[in-house]
Amino acid sequence: MSNTRIIAVVGATGAQGGGLARAILADAAGGFTLRALTRKPDGDAAKALAAAGAEVVAADLDDEASLRRAFEGAHGVYCVTNFWEHFSPDREMAQAKAMAQAAKAAGVQHAIWSTLEDSRRFVPLSDERMPTLMGRYKVPHFDAKGESDHFFADTGVPTSFLLTSFYWENLIFFGMGPKPGAGGGLEWTMPLGTARFPGIGVEDIGRSAYGIFKRGADLVGKRVGIAGEHLTGAEMAAALGDVLGQPVRYNAITPAQFRGFGFPGAEDLGNMFQFNTEFAADFCRVRDLAATRALNPALQTFRQWLAANKARIPLS
Repeated sequence: MSNTRIIAVVGATGAQGGGLARAILADAAGGFTLRALTRKPDGDAAKALAAAGAEVVAADLDDEASLRRAFEGAHGVYCVTNFWEHFSPDREMAQAKAMAQAAKAAGVQHAIWSTLEDSRRFVPLSDERMPTLMGRYKVPHFDAKGESDHFFADTGVPTSFLLTSFYWENLIFFGMGPKPGAGGGLEWTMPLGTARFPGIGVEDIGRSAYGIFKRGADLVGKRVGIAGEHLTGAEMAAALGDVLGQPVRYNAITPAQFRGFGFPGAEDLGNMFQFNTEFAADFCRVRDLAATRALNPALQTFRQWLAANKARIPLS
């Protein structure tokens, strides 16, 4: 349709970008059309998007020229990075800068930058209650995104700053689901204490981001936090048990214990959970549930997400 506006979606075959891609494709009368950016335009996921009606374009976050070409003619762009692909804050910040500069060069009218809080504004590097990582970060995958906000502000690109929450899909893909306990049954081991913890499904991240694009100019320059629910670890374990049909015991450990698990990223995640729980009131307040539902009326609760995804959660 000639009156549709292009939204170029970085990582359209990934988690956040994939959720947004599907939201755009599901709303044929919404006035927007999808340009799906991927490094692998010949991959199965990209081919599926093309078959569903997307324009698929090759682009690489480490190649600003490719981003400029991919953003050209787009009304909006969705900018997201994947720290867990390379574990490099410096690379993540370089990618954010490249996207901001490419959006400026292309004359984009609305960018969404998927960011997070810079934890160092809450916990200075001198604060020894949380270890400093890589010499200059507390939570590297948060801090690099938060530090990168200024790239979008400095270019003058009209930008909405999206603050996401813990993906419930981490129970499927990140090894964070319940496991068999030593005494039988299932247990869910997390360093959440008794604090409330914002979470959300990736489909709802995508639908909420689409809601921001539909709202347009009134959310430019704003920080928009989203979550599906704010739950305690015990509440999440109870929901898991009810939906999975067997008891799940919440095994509350300390962030230090989690940091000691030793897998790649364990220290980063341990610090993240400590940050989230020690500043839970601030973290939840920014991720307002009513405001999220206003952007995305189909917002799922944790139990609704579990009911739709329980068969995908590995239990061993």
